[in-house]
Formats: sequence, C-alpha cells, structure tokens
Amino acid sequence: MNEVFEGRNVLITGGLGFIGSNLAHRLVELGAHMTLVDSLIPEYGGNLFNIAGIEGRVKVNISDVRDQHSMRYLVQGQDYLFNLAGQTSHLDSMQDPNVDLDINCRSQLSILEVCRKYNPGIKVIFASTRQIYGKPEYLPVDENHAVRPVDVNGINKMAGEWYHILYNNVYNIRGCALRLTNTIGPRMRVKDARQTFLGIWVRLLLEGKPFEVWGGEQLRDFTYVDDAVEAFLLAAASDKSNGQIFNLGGDCVISLKELADLLVKVNCGGEYSTHSYPADRKRIDIGDYYADFSRIRSALAWEPKVPLPEALGRTVAYYRQHHDHYWDN
Repeated sequence: MNEVFEGRNVLITGGLGFIGSNLAHRLVELGAHMTLVDSLIPEYGGNLFNIAGIEGRVKVNISDVRDQHSMRYLVQGQDYLFNLAGQTSHLDSMQDPNVDLDINCRSQLSILEVCRKYNPGIKVIFASTRQIYGKPEYLPVDENHAVRPVDVNGINKMAGEWYHILYNNVYNIRGCALRLTNTIGPRMRVKDARQTFLGIWVRLLLEGKPFEVWGGEQLRDFTYVDDAVEAFLLAAASDKSNGQIFNLGGDCVISLKELADLLVKVNCGGEYSTHSYPADRKRIDIGDYYADFSRIRSALAWEPKVPLPEALGRTVAYYRQHHDHYWDN
C-alpha cells in the first residue's frame, strides 16, 4: 500500500468522524498528504479527538459538503477522495427528510460535478450502506439483491451511490461504492444511538448501567473498522473497482441477544434487558441481515480479519481509556 499512497494528495469528507478518522490514521502511516473535511455538526459524529496523535500531519477544513464553493476549492489537486460525509441516522431521516436529502443526495451530485469540472482524474470511493436493500428476500444478501429501502435515509444513500456509478460510466470519473454493514470500533459515536446501536450499549456498559436490547433475535454481521479501512484502501488502489459496488461483511453471523451476551462477557460484567421494538423503529427495521461479500473477496482479495470478540474487546478498551472525550459523565 505504501507505494500507492505515499506522497499522494488525499481528501476525506467526514474526516473527523468514525470511519474517516480511522482511515486518516492509516493513510498518514502510508505517507499520504491528508486533508480532512468535516462540518463538526454535533449530531453527525465528528470529533477532534479522533485525530489525536496525527493532528500535526493532517490539514483540517471545517466545512460542510453542502457548501459547493468549499468543495470546489478542496477537490482541486487531490488524487483520491474518500467520500464518507453523510447523515447516518435512519430515524432522523424520517423526522427531517429534507436535511437527509440535502446531505446524502444533493451534496453527492454537487461533489461529483465539482470533480467533473475541476479534477476529472480523481478517484472517488463512496461509503454506501446495506440499508438500501431494505428487508432481505434471501440471506446472505449479495449485490444482485433488489434494492428496496425502508426509510428516507436508504433512498437518499441509494441515489448518492448511483450518482457515483453514473459519473464513472458516463464521465470516466473513476469511482466505486462500498455497501457497509454494521461497522464498529474505536472512534465511533457512542453518546447516543444515532450512528449505531452498539455505541450506546458500550457507553451504558462502561457507566455501569443496564442497556436495552430491542427484539434480540435479529441476525446481523459486523465489520471491525480496521477491516473496513482496508477495504476502502484496496478499492482506491485498484482499477478493478471502477464502476463497481461491493458489499462488506463480518466474520460471523450473530443474533442481537448473543451479541449482548458477548459484549457483557468481553467487559467481564454488565447487565441488559430485552424489550419489544419501539413503534417508530419497528416501522423501519429490516429484520435479519448479513452480507455475501464474495464479490470484493474475488476482485480485491478483501475479507474481514478481526474476529468479533476481539473487535468488541478493542472497542471496550478504547472507550474505557478515552470515555471523557466521547460523552459527558
């Protein structure tokens, strides 16, 4: 990887967020010249502590991807764009659909237009989501599965994804999309459940409070953030990814109740209670989901390497040490 990214100019939107900041740490190790764009809007997960240790080796631009003038300036001269900025809360998208539309759809088209006009040689890797599949018709879900989003967020992410594929196919703006499943690990948002339900589980566990498991029988897969970062790097480095859509996945399939038991075990203690899904969440729940990631394994030789127990252990250890930077006691 060093020869691919060393000395290259790399832009990450959402660069102070969960996956973006972990990606930035890795790219700094690989010798890239980094620019991170983040709005630091409190609801969206950006956190300056996420770049602790590399702050002197990255440029940070506090800007919003909805600002076309900023993006026009920022994409110029960049070799790679990891396009991770987005509104991730499914419930928020239902309560304020226009904001989700602006961030996850309109802004994506604007970014690609800026690339077309001012930096057509850039390579763009887009963070998409398994949410666009909706309720699975079969498992595991492969990329040929129908896409039927069950919420506004899924519809807008689907549009954003397909803008990237369209601009690859029509304008040769090299691009691809990674459909992420539940990504977990250090630097994820844990103060609430806006980014992932596991975040609030971890917070409450470390506060010595019981957490809630809704349902409990739903099956899921989880990708540790280091594995997700590796997928982004492999997609950026290879022309085999151009115009492609890839699922990411996890090393195992687990029910939410089993996940809760494993988390308590990893923490050497803790309690949880099971509850029925709240009505507003039940309407947009997709039921069981786990991915078939054989396409990216075949094309780019990617597969998850960090076992789920280890992923949870690393995550809990990180927040036990750094909790004061992620939520108010």
